Amino acid sequence: MTGIIVVGVDGSETALKAAHTARDLAASLGATLHVVSAFDSDRTEVYGSGSDKWIVSDAGDAEKVARSVADSLRTPALHVTYAAARGKPAEALIDEAARSGAQLIVVGNRRMQGLGRVLGSVANSVAHNAPCDVYIAKTDSSS
Repeated sequence: MTGIIVVGVDGSETALKAAHTARDLAASLGATLHVVSAFDSDRTEVYGSGSDKWIVSDAGDAEKVARSVADSLRTPALHVTYAAARGKPAEALIDEAARSGAQLIVVGNRRMQGLGRVLGSVANSVAHNAPCDVYIAKTDSSS
């Protein structure tokens, strides 16, 4: 399989576990790994000191998270890309998978038990609405 595997990250330990699973799958299948971090608002703040200005935005923060994780997963044999995508996490992953023509989305199983399972989770929403196959990685600490 040559293709694209999409994984969502948010800076959490469980998302990083899912990203490692996605990396291993991409490496074994010869696929490109596309790391995505979602942002849901256009909040932007400008900070300045003298003539220096820094713009901090939700989109910029999401891109920074995606880039950091992508850099940590990259190997000479694995092509890794990253992006920040607008929307709630599930819809951002689904949209990014559709946009890139991905063959697989990898998500963690966080909040798939108990009340989160009833009310919904990112994995549940992605599994029911994805334009491609979905792999749910075991990322919680329960056995």
